[in-house]
Amino acid sequence: MSARPTLAIVGGTGALGSGLALRWAAAGYRVVIGSRDTAKGAAVSAELEATLAARGSDARLEALDNRAAAAAGDIVVLAVAFSHQRATLEAIRAELVGKILVDVTVPLVPPKVMRVQLPPEGSAGQIAQALLGEPTRVVSAFQNVAATHLQGEGPVPCDVLVCGDDRDARQQVIGLVEAAGARGLHGGGIANAAAAEAMTSVLIFLNKHYGGHSGIRISGLDDAHD
Repeated sequence: MSARPTLAIVGGTGALGSGLALRWAAAGYRVVIGSRDTAKGAAVSAELEATLAARGSDARLEALDNRAAAAAGDIVVLAVAFSHQRATLEAIRAELVGKILVDVTVPLVPPKVMRVQLPPEGSAGQIAQALLGEPTRVVSAFQNVAATHLQGEGPVPCDVLVCGDDRDARQQVIGLVEAAGARGLHGGGIANAAAAEAMTSVLIFLNKHYGGHSGIRISGLDDAHD
């Protein structure tokens, strides 16, 4: 793998996926947006390129269908609704063998998205790892970052918990978190993804109750390093 891997974002036309695409393209990564609708993917890519151009960047993005995007990526990010997680992973499973999958899925069950409703398997991250098996290293991250922060410029004012059973894979994803402008922290094994996923519903409640775009910050780690 090169120093800067190609990043494929399956479900990259949504607010969170496109925000990550914008940040990583600006940071110099080759970014491929995957979508079930390639026309929509191309339109979102063009919009992001226009935003980047307005910010003085000539970065370009690519748009492919989900399977082709997953095949093109060295690291693949899954940014789809929880209701589409399993079917999407089954469709691209072969393209994920030997790769890192960054699962940003949150088990929200509309309309009660402000209520924690973790799946029987424990978390969306655990569902992904069980479905894909050992050939794919699943890392859970970005569940607690508001898309509006990613769409902007400058540092992202929150921390990102990075959970996965493979430490090297977690470290690589922490590098991507930092490239996106946030602080990434090792959060332990994939079972711990349940904590970050559950927190999303709490943050949605806080945002509705108080207004704003809340995230999480971990105190006492200002001098932490690996």
